[in-house]
Amino acid sequence: MTTTGKQLFTTLESDGTLTVAIEDVSFPEPTDNQVLVKMEAAPINPSDLAILTSAADLENAEYSNGKFVAKMPEPFNTGSKARHGQKLPAGNEGAGTVVAAGDSDMAKALVGQRVACVPGSAYSQYCIADATMCLPLGDHSVEDGASAFVNPMTALGFVENAKMDGQNAIVHTAAASNLGQMLIKICQEDGLELVNIVRKADHVDLLKGLGAKHVVNSSDDDFMKQLREAIDATDAFYGFDPIGGGQATDNVFKAMEQVAVSKMTEYSRYGSNQQKRMFIYGRLDMGPTILTPSYGFGWTLSGWLLTPFLANAGMETVTRMRQRVLDNLTTTFASSYKTKVNLEEMLTKEAVLDYRAMKTGEKYLVTPHS
Repeated sequence: MTTTGKQLFTTLESDGTLTVAIEDVSFPEPTDNQVLVKMEAAPINPSDLAILTSAADLENAEYSNGKFVAKMPEPFNTGSKARHGQKLPAGNEGAGTVVAAGDSDMAKALVGQRVACVPGSAYSQYCIADATMCLPLGDHSVEDGASAFVNPMTALGFVENAKMDGQNAIVHTAAASNLGQMLIKICQEDGLELVNIVRKADHVDLLKGLGAKHVVNSSDDDFMKQLREAIDATDAFYGFDPIGGGQATDNVFKAMEQVAVSKMTEYSRYGSNQQKRMFIYGRLDMGPTILTPSYGFGWTLSGWLLTPFLANAGMETVTRMRQRVLDNLTTTFASSYKTKVNLEEMLTKEAVLDYRAMKTGEKYLVTPHS
C-alpha cells in the first residue's frame, strides 16, 4: 500500500536561485530495519536553516502558497556548489507515530508507538526512519518528543567530550539558548563548572534563575574583566561556540590566555603553556571567524558536529545518553515553542523572517498534519 502526503523540499540552482516548496509525494514502503513515521511535530532548529534558508535574501523573496523563491548571494552560493541542482528534504528531527515497518523484529516492535526520530526529512507528513535511531516516547506527547534529539544530545555531547578530554569546566557562548539552558542543568547534575556568555541583561537574570553561577554579559563595558574572573574561578580552558563568525571565540581565547599568563612565574615571549581549546558548532553569524594573534601558540580551534561525535563515542555511550534524555524529557531536556505552524504556514514571509532571526526562546514547531 502506497502512502501519499505533503513534503517540503529545498533546491539551490547554480545561478543562486533558492526554491523552497511543498510537494505531494508518495512514500516508499519501509524495508528491513526501517519504519514509516506519520510526522506530527518537528522543530525548526538553527541547524535546519543551513539548507532551508542559509544566507538567502528572504526580505526580497517571492512568496506564494506553500513556496518561496529567493536569491543566494555570493560567496554563499559558490560555497554551496555541492548541492546545486539537488532537491533536498529538510528537517533534522521530529516525532510522530510509527504506522508501518520493515521485516526486522526491532522495526515491527515500534508499530503503533509514538517515537522521536532524526530522519533529515521531518518537514513532511510521513518519513522513513531507521528503527535504531528511533526513541520510543512511552507516555510522552509528540510535542515533548519533537526536540528530543538535536539539542539534548548536543548538550550532553559537550559534557561527554569534556570528560573524555579530562576537562572539569566549559565555556559556552550564546548561552541563553534552549541548548544553553540544558547545558546548565547537565553541568549542575554532573558537577562540571560552566562559564556562560550572553549578550543581554535579561539573559543574565534568566540563567541565574536556573542556578548558573558564572554568567557574563558581552554587552557590558567590563565584559573582558568579568570573563577573566569567571575563567580564573573555574579553570575553564575549553569551550563551545555556536556563533562562529566575528570575535566570540577570539575573545574567549584572549581571556583564557590572560588568566594563564597571570599565573606564570616567569615571562615567555611565546605566551603561556596552557592549552586552550574551542569548538565551533554553529553559524549564528555567517561572517568570517576572526582570530587575532594575542594568545600564544597553545590553542586549538575545531568544528564540532553531533553525528560524527556519536559515531566516535560508541553505542554504549549513545544508548546511555539517549536513556538520560528520555528519563528527563520534561525537565532537564524540555523545549518550549513560540508558535506552531503547518507546512504551508512555515513558508509565509512573516514566518520565514521570524524563525530565521533565531531569537532566544522563540523556536517554531512544525505540525505537518494540522
